[in-house]
Amino acid sequence: MHTKLVLDEEDIPKAWYNIQADLPFNLPPVLHPGTKQPVGPDDLAPLFPMELIRQEVSKERYIEIPEPVREVYRLWRPTPLYRAHRLERALQTPAKIFYKYEGVSPAGSHKPNTAVAQAFYNRQAGTKRITTETGAGQWGSALAFAGKLFDIEVKVYMVRVSYEQKPYRRALMETWGAQVVPSPSNDTNAGRAVLAADPDSPGSLGIAISEAVEDAVTSKTPTKYALGSVLNHVLMHQTVIGLEAKRQLEMAGVYPDILVGAIGGGSNFAGFTYPFIGDKLTGRAPNLRVVAIEPTAAPSLTRGVYAYDFGDTSMMTPLLKMYTLGHSFVPAPIHAGGLRYHGMASSVCELYRAGVIEARAVPQLATFEAGLLFARTEGIVPAPEAAHAIRGAVDEAIRCREEGVSRTIVFNLCGHGHFDMTAYERYLRGELQDYNLPEEEIQRALAELPQV
Repeated sequence: MHTKLVLDEEDIPKAWYNIQADLPFNLPPVLHPGTKQPVGPDDLAPLFPMELIRQEVSKERYIEIPEPVREVYRLWRPTPLYRAHRLERALQTPAKIFYKYEGVSPAGSHKPNTAVAQAFYNRQAGTKRITTETGAGQWGSALAFAGKLFDIEVKVYMVRVSYEQKPYRRALMETWGAQVVPSPSNDTNAGRAVLAADPDSPGSLGIAISEAVEDAVTSKTPTKYALGSVLNHVLMHQTVIGLEAKRQLEMAGVYPDILVGAIGGGSNFAGFTYPFIGDKLTGRAPNLRVVAIEPTAAPSLTRGVYAYDFGDTSMMTPLLKMYTLGHSFVPAPIHAGGLRYHGMASSVCELYRAGVIEARAVPQLATFEAGLLFARTEGIVPAPEAAHAIRGAVDEAIRCREEGVSRTIVFNLCGHGHFDMTAYERYLRGELQDYNLPEEEIQRALAELPQV
């Protein structure tokens, strides 16, 4: 059995897979933040180029990947699929464990799959400048990289706690020419309002989104906004991961019994699982289990309320129906910064509601324990976000050992942890701690949900 399954550059998918074509239900409409009525293309035009708006609502099963985007993808795609032989032996499990490794991209994660596409469509539409938010810095890094390739100025509002925890992520963005500021900042009304109420605010993705959106719609330079997760077109761009993984597993002569992915806003999880979930929805893989793993510090699927909510703290974005912890939610400063979001992609939420996927929340210490085991067996130091998927896969493999059953488990290793060594250092010193979100905090944030 091979350890590494590799496709040729010509095997890079020529089209993204759009799960909206196969969903047995329609997604809830996106609502205007002021009127609470369904938004139209003109409502989104100040933020996004028209081609991305079209993709957001499209129900075409496959949408062609432009050749200039595939040309950039060739820098790192197709990414390898590994059989985790050493991890299997360490766990003494009869399970077969595979992982798709997205850490080989220039930015070190899956995020360039959509950043390159969004930069291309913005460039095509004449956009000169893009604003965005970033949590751990993986999305900001990816957009900085893509912006430089397509000659677009990029400004990143980086959640303050991650800005301070991950200085080299910030340096990477600046190396690619982006301007990076800690959020909340004094650059926007939204940021100044937060700082006035709490000068020591650690920030949140919701706050950073507010700042980036405000900047985009008020800038004198023609500016658009780019989001790294949650929206349909973002998740669709990521399906190159799952489409490649399907072909690689065919090479190995297996089909997964269990898929595992870390989940924050939903992009890496959806990009990896949706091509397989398409099989499940159309009856080709009825017994496939798909497991989403989120942190106990930000458990939107497992403890959130299903309701319409804003995607940002200042209530500037359209309203999405999703599992949410409330737009005012400020998460604990765990090191998996990319998973500290209050809500979730609408399509992921609907699949969870319908019982098509499962969800579990795991604590920080157990996650780092799994990440360390993986590093010491497979050799790759995973990002804290990716370690959540490892935790889920390890738990499933242990269950196989206890039941004496061999199953094929596949997970997405969405990024490396080379910029997260401070977190590993703190874990090894015993300085990290678990955060279980108190119920009263959830209730306080949920009390501010909009009335729809």
